Amino acid sequence: MEFLSLAIAPVMFLGAWIAGSILERRHLDNLLLLESGSKGTLAVTVEDLPPDWKVESCELVMGNVVISQDYFKRVAASIKGIFGGNLGVLEPLLERARREALIRMKGVAHARGYDTIINVRIETAPLARARGDGKGTAGVEILAFGTAILLSNKRKA
Repeated sequence: MEFLSLAIAPVMFLGAWIAGSILERRHLDNLLLLESGSKGTLAVTVEDLPPDWKVESCELVMGNVVISQDYFKRVAASIKGIFGGNLGVLEPLLERARREALIRMKGVAHARGYDTIINVRIETAPLARARGDGKGTAGVEILAFGTAILLSNKRKA
């Protein structure tokens, strides 16, 4: 009976790692599909529009996502935090969140009839404290925003 109770924690930890990896892979695959569908909306950061671009209308558009880290990544990041250095286990989480926020922003622009977004910015904010002591982060919010414009005679690249 004692062996069984000692084996439960590693099995649960391994299960959480496998489940998190599978869910992350599915999310990345879904992002690829969504990104291929949003290629018709240009999102760029420029100081000045090309002189032959004539703007008919414009509007601020935003797309945001709140994404949490799985338990395995939280533990791995905590261990890495003791020694310092790059928290590589969290990089895919932020990459997925940034990509999804951009896709959502493009979707808003497209739904409102705009074909281009200029001066795109991305903001990141920690959310959802993981512990009751006010320390730690269970997730992040990524906000992508920019000025959606409708061009009357968009130059084709």
